[in-house]
Amino acid sequence: MSSLFEKQDSLNSPIETFIFDTEKMSFPVKPHWHYFAEFIYVINGKAAVTCDGIQYDVSEGEFIILYPSAVHSIMSTDGKPILFAGLKFDPAKFQNSSSYAPSVTAVFRYARSKDMKIHFSSSESEELNCREIFFDCVKETEHYLYGRDIILRAQIYRLIFGIVRKWIASGLDINGCPASSADVFGIENIAEYIDSCLDENIRVTDIADKCHMSYSGFAVKFREQYGMSCKEYIERMRIFKAEEYLLFTDHDLTFISQQTGFSDCSHFIRSFKRQRGLTPKQFRMSKKRSGG
Repeated sequence: MSSLFEKQDSLNSPIETFIFDTEKMSFPVKPHWHYFAEFIYVINGKAAVTCDGIQYDVSEGEFIILYPSAVHSIMSTDGKPILFAGLKFDPAKFQNSSSYAPSVTAVFRYARSKDMKIHFSSSESEELNCREIFFDCVKETEHYLYGRDIILRAQIYRLIFGIVRKWIASGLDINGCPASSADVFGIENIAEYIDSCLDENIRVTDIADKCHMSYSGFAVKFREQYGMSCKEYIERMRIFKAEEYLLFTDHDLTFISQQTGFSDCSHFIRSFKRQRGLTPKQFRMSKKRSGG
């Protein structure tokens, strides 16, 4: 079973665009995460987009934001084909464009901490000019024309700040957002290490050592970054990985508990039920009945 982490080439390809046709490409999109932000616009069909354990039914003409480091997957809500467009980009490459505006990384982190809306209706997507922006970005990627990177960035900035304006209109106090997010304390990078060691008995003290930080300092910074303790994060990632086994393999619970780092099968079942409200067996059966 491969890691949930999907590596992105930020140095050479800080922006990626694509059109995804479920009739021609491998589908469903299994649970995964990456450091890039990702925007999804549904052209045809109905997609069940799960982000950090919450499912959003995204229909034709609608748009959803997937924050950096958010575990997400995409399935069909009705078993029918889906056509959707995607934009992936490294927020760290979108620096402040003015002295007053926060960086894109800071805005996303702040909006996520305030639980701002990430799923936009077809009318809202039309107001944001999503169809035009997505198709223009895909076209720019396909053709290596003069100024391509500048146009791509301009279109993505246009969409991002359209979204930010909607967030502000719905109550986000943008003045509370820090202007810069350069100081990440090594916490974002450590997530890749955690994901690669989920099947091991990893300790928070060892992870703190990887960041060259004291246990207490690491704990504070980790909670600031992810909104939860490192121990909670590890369990959450193990549950996501367990879901992948339950959905896409026929392995028994003992095997899955071993592969996802739980001390034993009973611990796995208790943790899964606490996180999902169902036992692993109930979860597997419910997804098979629904065709998800």
